[in-house]
Amino acid sequence: MGYLAYFAAWERVFHICSARYWLGHGVIAHWSRGPSPLLARLRPPFRDAVLPDLMSGKKSLCFALSEPGAGSDATMIKTQATVDGDGWRLTGSKIWITNAPYADHAIVFAVTSPELAQARRGGISAFIVSTDAPGFEVESLIKMWGASGSDEGQLRFDAVRIEPEQLLGELHRGFELAMLGVGLGRIYNAARAVGTARWALETGIDYAGTRETFGAPIKSHQGVSFPLAESAMQVHAAHLVARNAAELLDQGKRAQKEVAMAKTLAVEAGRLAVDRVMQIHGAMGFANDMHLTSAYISLRKVMVADGSSEILRRQIANNLFAGDFDL
Repeated sequence: MGYLAYFAAWERVFHICSARYWLGHGVIAHWSRGPSPLLARLRPPFRDAVLPDLMSGKKSLCFALSEPGAGSDATMIKTQATVDGDGWRLTGSKIWITNAPYADHAIVFAVTSPELAQARRGGISAFIVSTDAPGFEVESLIKMWGASGSDEGQLRFDAVRIEPEQLLGELHRGFELAMLGVGLGRIYNAARAVGTARWALETGIDYAGTRETFGAPIKSHQGVSFPLAESAMQVHAAHLVARNAAELLDQGKRAQKEVAMAKTLAVEAGRLAVDRVMQIHGAMGFANDMHLTSAYISLRKVMVADGSSEILRRQIANNLFAGDFDL
């Protein structure tokens, strides 16, 4: 259905569910946990074997790109897939991999040509790997801020056998797929931020209209109403920028600058909106049953995930200096 539909659906889910009804987030396949456009590049034998269970939700994925020494600069990955007969042997490690402890399959990015990779002319390939394959290990779980369990893990590959049909897309062209996945993640996170912020603002507006201090509802105080108005402007702008980025992608344009703008603007506006709503609630804003703290933590994390705000500003600046002045 395209990027615009993807944005609209996720924005609606987070607007309704926010951080309160987290199970509702599972009604759409998350770009790195379930079916995504990357799986259109599966080869027939493996596609027929894995896609039905991924589509039905019986099984799930993880997206294994980041490494201990390669986060923001993903071209620096060290995991290698070396030729072994008609296939490869996968060796290396990955970190910060969402759904790693539970996934049945992993999309793993590895260097297949050190020469091309060093010259930044490709040399990275994508593979789909079953997590029960010999040599595939979830080495550790990473406890994250605000979570009692763990959805993030570190993976290790010890000469994992890769068959030819497990190659995803073209050999040495996997980085393009990685950026497709990351781009989809940025649209998802923009939708997540806009939807969550809209829920938070509605919560704050409702509270400001009923809570009274000094004989008047607190909405009559500019210290309460002006921050809400400011966030409403910022979230509305973020919504429009994200829609525009999705529409450009649907037109077949790369829209690197616009996607970077959408994710950065939406997440920063969303986090600030939640923070303001927490503030006007006073001590109640920190109560767990308000779910505002959970929403804040989730958006604060996303300021780093799928391209930090600093990296995305660098992307925007690079596009501008390269002559992309379409604003």
